[in-house]
Amino acid sequence: MIEKPYSLVVFGATSFVGKLLCRYLVDEFGFDGRLRWAAAGRSRGKLEALRSSLGAGAVALPLEIADAADEAALAAMCGKARAVVSTVGPYAFHGEPLVRVCASTGTDYCDLTGEIPWIKRMIGLYEAKARASGARVVHCCGFDSIPSDMGVCFLQQEARRRFGQPCSHVKMRVKAIRGGASGGTIASLLNVAKEAATDPAVRRELGNPYALCPAGDVPEVRQASLSRPEYDPDFDAWLAPFIMASINTKVVHRSNALSDYGFGRDFRYDEAMLAGRGLEGRVKAYTIAAGLGAFAAASVLPPTRWALERFVLPAPGDGPSPESQKKGFFDLRFLGKTADGRAIRTKVVGDADPGYLSTSKMLGQAAACLAALDTPEKSGGFWTPATLFDDTLIEALKAHAGITFQVMDG
Repeated sequence: MIEKPYSLVVFGATSFVGKLLCRYLVDEFGFDGRLRWAAAGRSRGKLEALRSSLGAGAVALPLEIADAADEAALAAMCGKARAVVSTVGPYAFHGEPLVRVCASTGTDYCDLTGEIPWIKRMIGLYEAKARASGARVVHCCGFDSIPSDMGVCFLQQEARRRFGQPCSHVKMRVKAIRGGASGGTIASLLNVAKEAATDPAVRRELGNPYALCPAGDVPEVRQASLSRPEYDPDFDAWLAPFIMASINTKVVHRSNALSDYGFGRDFRYDEAMLAGRGLEGRVKAYTIAAGLGAFAAASVLPPTRWALERFVLPAPGDGPSPESQKKGFFDLRFLGKTADGRAIRTKVVGDADPGYLSTSKMLGQAAACLAALDTPEKSGGFWTPATLFDDTLIEALKAHAGITFQVMDG
């Protein structure tokens, strides 16, 4: 392998999450240790301001200038790095040229997108090139979908250890969550809603749990998709829809497919929010569902979508305050059942705002794992976090990202 100046380049370093990621990398890795990294973006002025904001110790941080639409500059940047991590959402607007360059040059790539239609297009357009060049591409390395994907990976490892077989049905339930939303994430959500409103193919992709699985031999198992409140006897609680479920479930099913259906071809997986028990839980479930439904309806219609963007939602570049990010958290509960009826419960808990501070730590550890990955059998192509990183990332998240993976006895 040819030695390159950088192990990793952070592209989009001056975006909201990009700044959080750079701060995390400074605190966790420094600059000249096992992770040699650089910050990249289109504005030298903004990059220099970012470097100054990171403190005196960051004076040696290398800067690379590249615009998301300038493929020559992107190729020059990729030529200096083993891996690139991108935070330039909405990826449907800004992400494709870098994926194309990485797939062509053999540069490993990761991001935090949850834009399913865009991911599917990238796989269709560039997977053959990535396989030929050796580039390993892994999307969804933030809150969507590392806790779900790695959480199922952890549960299945424990099921095999305890029962000698994986679970054929896994449920993920959001027990508690607190966090804000940035303008970049809102812009991505609204763009997906706009695409779905105008393109029937996109609507079919969003409704298909196997949309990201390799084409061809895809299972036809009917998957649960919670669109309205219902009672779950396994958790003795009312359920409400979880807004990230349509992303996470597709990633988990792709992980199963890429592992030669190691969870079984009849594997079922679904996600929802726990709203509570009794009448209070039922009312809360209906309230959450109504709020999500109203937001979805407003996102589809052009006049109300414009009003949301103009008067209600944060603008790109805006996001939760540092204090709010530190007060955030998430607590996810998993229940797995084997084909012969044995059950295991696990949980994944994060100690910060899921979409921003915690995502920056997840993304930072995923990017560091990618930059250090030296596993010949995991060759070029489009991977998921669980299939590319497995235990390596779980241990890194536990040790350095404030995320716990735990088996719940009883």
